[in-house]
Amino acid sequence: MSTWQELFSTSHGYTDLAAQGEPVSPLDGRYRPAAAPLANFLSEAGLNRARVHVEVEWFIHLLDQALLPGAPRLTDAERDYLRALPRHFGATEIARLAQIEAETRHDVKAVEYLIGEHLDRAPDALGTDTRLPDLREVIHIFCTSEDINNLAYALTIKAAIELVWLPAARTLHERLVAMAHAGATIPMLAHTHGQPATPVTMGKELAVVAHRLSRQIRRIESAEYLGKINGATGTWAAHVISVPNVDWPATTRAFVEGLGLTWNPLTTQIESHDFQAEIYADVARFNRIAHNLATDCWTYISMGYFHQNLAAQGSTGSSTMPHKVNPIRFENAEANLEISTALLDTLSATLVTSRLQRDLTDSTTQRNIGVALGHSMLALDNLVRGLDGIDMNASRMREDLDANWAVLGEAIQQAMRAAAIAGATGMANPYERLKELTRGTEVTAEDMRAFIADLGLPAEVEARLATLSPHTYIGLAEEMATWV
Repeated sequence: MSTWQELFSTSHGYTDLAAQGEPVSPLDGRYRPAAAPLANFLSEAGLNRARVHVEVEWFIHLLDQALLPGAPRLTDAERDYLRALPRHFGATEIARLAQIEAETRHDVKAVEYLIGEHLDRAPDALGTDTRLPDLREVIHIFCTSEDINNLAYALTIKAAIELVWLPAARTLHERLVAMAHAGATIPMLAHTHGQPATPVTMGKELAVVAHRLSRQIRRIESAEYLGKINGATGTWAAHVISVPNVDWPATTRAFVEGLGLTWNPLTTQIESHDFQAEIYADVARFNRIAHNLATDCWTYISMGYFHQNLAAQGSTGSSTMPHKVNPIRFENAEANLEISTALLDTLSATLVTSRLQRDLTDSTTQRNIGVALGHSMLALDNLVRGLDGIDMNASRMREDLDANWAVLGEAIQQAMRAAAIAGATGMANPYERLKELTRGTEVTAEDMRAFIADLGLPAEVEARLATLSPHTYIGLAEEMATWV
């Protein structure tokens, strides 16, 4: 019998899967399609492309604003040539950057050198008159690595949230709104504390979740993405000593805002990451609400309130029990929302703290932003697919309503209270009288109507209660389902 040691040992002839580049993270393997759009922004290559973009734009900003005495102005062709590097940043540039970083052992310095090589090649594209090869000292001038990193991260996070995560969140919200409207008139027994309670409609309950999610979406849509470019300890010290006649706070503010970010004027060496913590807290809260949706949908399926559309689910179900179709979409969503939320909570807690003016705990932490959002993306994808694969089982909900006439006890005792206040007699102890009738016993429609008839209620109140049933005791639930 082969042992586990042999199974994992290449010396016994087993293939070295690591050498074949097999991913460790399921987001880069089994679940790649759901998370793949984030790679444009939150992969290492996406971060490096953003770094190149920031460095190039800073280079152009300094020369276009004539902030460096003696430096030439750029031509339109030179600007286009410079901007072509981040625009066409691909496999060749990724590989070359990795080679440079292997020598520099510094990621941002490698970006600086990559841009320098691009300047050196400028005459081949622009002709020998270009001054770009002579301007290598302008690259990264006055900058600490965090000037570039914070702006690159802000840009990539903003893009990932606004172009990838928010559309997925809105899709989930839209599905819920449509289901809420479709289920507006479908009455359902509520279960507070897991016990039969005042009926609602399925649509109203889904509308509650849609409303909760929409609030978080609005918060995330209004998020600020902060950035700074103020030197080694946030004082513009190198700027003012080298070129003293420039309003550096004003010009760097214009640069940061020109990138589409909000300027942070007061920082240490790093931008403080508070805006990131705020966004991750909001996404985590959205996740938690979505998790609540996943567990409730799972429960409704187990109760028969939702019926799984087998063709839409595309699921074999149990490997041994052929009658089963498992609610895997909601279970997958539940687990991935927990992973995403845990990571987002860790990011929020870690990133807002830095020892004195700078430590590197944020560096490795921020490299997991894509992982945190990737698990959320995977969960949202599963939730949408799960919702698309279920139908509301109105007949099953009706069965539970028919079996729980006792829930009308609330309506009757409250009507008795109102009647007593209005001057009716014989309405004493309404709660206790309904408790005696309903608690621990099975109450039928006939029992409830006989009880109502014996109360001596005012005629119009009795008539109103006599026509009431668990199916119609839903208050404004039907209308409320349309409030989203």
